[in-house]
Amino acid sequence: MHTKRVRYITIFASIVCLFWLFCLGWAVQDYYSAASPIEIKQKEPEKAVDTGKFSLVALGDSLTRGTGDESGKGYVGLVTDDLKERFGKKISVHNLGVSGAVSSELKNQMKQKEIKRQLGEADAIMLTIGGNDLFQGGQTLIDIETAGIEDIQEKYLQNLKDVFTTIRSVNNQATVYMIGLYNPFIELEDNETTSSIVREWNFQTEDLASSFSDIVFVPTYDIFQLSVNDYLYTDKFHPNKEGYKLIAKRISPLIKWEEEKK
Repeated sequence: MHTKRVRYITIFASIVCLFWLFCLGWAVQDYYSAASPIEIKQKEPEKAVDTGKFSLVALGDSLTRGTGDESGKGYVGLVTDDLKERFGKKISVHNLGVSGAVSSELKNQMKQKEIKRQLGEADAIMLTIGGNDLFQGGQTLIDIETAGIEDIQEKYLQNLKDVFTTIRSVNNQATVYMIGLYNPFIELEDNETTSSIVREWNFQTEDLASSFSDIVFVPTYDIFQLSVNDYLYTDKFHPNKEGYKLIAKRISPLIKWEEEKK
């Protein structure tokens, strides 16, 4: 009887021992053959969604407002029409021009939060400024010797530099099209002097524009030079509809969209 009990105990102990060894072996195998830890991939930044719109911002004075064009379009509206046809996409336009604006007023306008936001989202920026600084409604050229043209020009160039700097601080990719001055008084007395002043003004503006990336100076002096009165409004200062067409034809072909380049 005693021998049988010992035998049962031995068999039971052997079974328990084998089961323990089996579990140990399974655990060891599971440990060494386990898959490597799952790698957590860092989420890539989401790309900006292409809305399919081309954003155009226009800054400046009464030329940007289109004063003198009976249709109300001005060069901004004409350029927009051409881009819609070329791109086959919707054009978002923000015309921020202010009639009578001088460069110091444009500089102050650029400080507005909403203006900066619109500039930051722009694909292209068009700008007319300086005519009111120089001509002052024609008063500057009545007595050229005492008008202090150089002082006026120096202040204008500093303001324009600040405008360009602000644009580039909020948008370093959009091309800026700086539209030069024409001489509305070219057929009046002392036209050689006034033309010389306007050409020098344009030269200094273009030189400043070239010191910034992707700011293109767009000349208009030559397209008004030979028959200025054919392209002026009745006030003999602003372009008429035909004059704005000439300006638009000078600017529009220069504006490109990345999708158009592909």
